[in-house]
Amino acid sequence: MADIEIKVPSLGESESEATLVSWLVNEGDAVAVDDVLAEIESDKITMEITAFDAGVLKKVFKQAGATVAPGEVVAIIAPGASGNSAKATKKEAAKPSPVAAKSSVPEEKTRVREAAPEVSVAKKDTAPKLVTPPAASPAPELSADRLEERVPMSRLRQRIAERLKFAQNTAAMLTTFNEVNLQAVMDLRTRYGAAFLAKHGVKLGFMSFFVRAVSQALAKHPALNAYIDGDDIVYHNYVDAGIAVSTDKGLVVPVLRDAHRLSLAGIEIGIADLANRARDGHLMPDDLKGGTFSITNGGVFGSMLSTPILNPPQSGILGMHTIQKRAVVENDAVVIRPMMYLALSYDHRLIDGAEAVRFLVAVKEALEFPGSLTLDI
Repeated sequence: MADIEIKVPSLGESESEATLVSWLVNEGDAVAVDDVLAEIESDKITMEITAFDAGVLKKVFKQAGATVAPGEVVAIIAPGASGNSAKATKKEAAKPSPVAAKSSVPEEKTRVREAAPEVSVAKKDTAPKLVTPPAASPAPELSADRLEERVPMSRLRQRIAERLKFAQNTAAMLTTFNEVNLQAVMDLRTRYGAAFLAKHGVKLGFMSFFVRAVSQALAKHPALNAYIDGDDIVYHNYVDAGIAVSTDKGLVVPVLRDAHRLSLAGIEIGIADLANRARDGHLMPDDLKGGTFSITNGGVFGSMLSTPILNPPQSGILGMHTIQKRAVVENDAVVIRPMMYLALSYDHRLIDGAEAVRFLVAVKEALEFPGSLTLDI
């Protein structure tokens, strides 16, 4: 049989090159179908290249650190031959090896491992947790020796920096704040959590309530779900919500499509599916595209208050924070309630302050009276 070419897979829309980050298999190693051979990093994602056929890695044409293009042949596999164990090699290959190589499977075998976290979202229970994306290499340990180390910025980090600065320079960002009493949501989860899990196979988390509340508020205030394109305003009659998931390599932000049409159960199932596929490396580039509104949650790390930055070209982002028991007044009595501060950053070019405040109040009211989230009102 002829040698099998290992090609760089499609990188997704508008991306024409990537960096070959690491090789996890050496020349002469035996590889099995679905063995992970190499990793490439583009401006938006890090992808695993897996073996489509079994054989022996015969020749590597591109070394770690090289720039590669979609469809470029980076190695070849000799089918059906024998060689060293690739499994053992992979355990040793946590760091890049100059002689290792990987096979690129067709796109249906390509698995996305990481996306540039343009927004950060997280939640306890079934909701994904926010993590900080890793640096290009570990920073040196603190010691008595005064040393500096210069490392190249990864494509992902460059893309993050570019987009965040673009948002800061382009949008007229403003942030408004409110607080929400989550007692009713907690009571619902306590009372129906077990039955919900038994029926739907997923836990009833917090994030489904927030996604539903945001979707409901966006229907009433569509400017928060729109963006500016030149002299035009582009409105959406749907909600695609970005849901961030922490993985062993950093943060990915897959998009939950048509979130406005999903029930609480549908949202939880969708989030669980995205989270599982993200952590297993089975996301595809299309899973990471789009998004009409963003939610970010620093609360899992103890953040009490923050001013989230927009995810361009979107015009709004909701910041969630840590839940703390605080003394509040209800019916002229002081009671202890689980409270969370909410922050809404928005593009003041498109959204007036009054509309932003009304949107955030709508989210707050939906969460404090969550019966409305299951009613068509």
